[in-house]
Amino acid sequence: MNVCLDSWPAGEVHAVPLEQIGEHYRRYRLSSPEAEEEMVRSLRRWGQLAPITVSIREGLAETLDGFKRLAAARRTPGMTSLSARRLEVDERGAKAAIYGLNQVGRQLAELEEAWIVFALVREDGLSQAEAANLLGRHKSWVHRRLALLERLCEEGLEDLRLGLLSVTAARQFVRLPAGNQGELLPVWRREQLSARELSGTVDLLLAAATRQQEQFILSDPRRALKQAHGYPLPSWDPRLSPAANRINKQLGALLDGLSRMENWLRHRGRADLTACDRSVLRPGFKKFGDQCRLAAELAEDLAAALAS
Repeated sequence: MNVCLDSWPAGEVHAVPLEQIGEHYRRYRLSSPEAEEEMVRSLRRWGQLAPITVSIREGLAETLDGFKRLAAARRTPGMTSLSARRLEVDERGAKAAIYGLNQVGRQLAELEEAWIVFALVREDGLSQAEAANLLGRHKSWVHRRLALLERLCEEGLEDLRLGLLSVTAARQFVRLPAGNQGELLPVWRREQLSARELSGTVDLLLAAATRQQEQFILSDPRRALKQAHGYPLPSWDPRLSPAANRINKQLGALLDGLSRMENWLRHRGRADLTACDRSVLRPGFKKFGDQCRLAAELAEDLAAALAS
């Protein structure tokens, strides 16, 4: 038996037939098949323990809170209705209610919050300050969630929706132009970059002066990070003798200097030098190359001896 929705007082709880319950606001919530399956088992064993929350919209009781219970009820044999409490809210208030009703217990995921913010600002025409006031949050909170949807590339949005991209990682990607985001996403997946490595890679891409530098960073981000940040100078190692500690410190300083020189030669090199500079520096670079080759041979011999 259908409920007369028009005469349903706000705040009261009524049993509402499933066919009268809508899911217009379902798009603001992430689905979880595992959670819905658990809810099916709960309904079969215990029945409905708490009413869902709805508002009246275009002749239906539109769900604001209780989407898992509704999905589970439609899969539970013999269940034809759900207890529901009505809220008297307009379109903006409905979105605010979805946010507010989920601040106790399991809170909304940041992506779900972003969907609500986007709808309030871009669909309902609220300013960011008005949306912040409606949701009881700071304007910067609204701005960060809006940026997730407006500045993230399409591929990133899809990965975010599917749970393949975390919000933490998405915040790093939105620092880049959309084109660079699309290039970095497959690299991030392939290399399985940590949060710290992703942040550092984004920093390098933002600082890159040429397309060649960008391509080098994208081709081997860990190598680029190592070159950019150098070899960390070792502290005193109690396992080593005093002589070994001294050489270990020298080795760290040498590797740090070589990394910086390699980075300069690879990305800038002669472009930084005037015609006068070249003639003065040429003998030094010639000697540098010769000594590097000799040092490499000696280092390889020592490494082999130390391994035996």
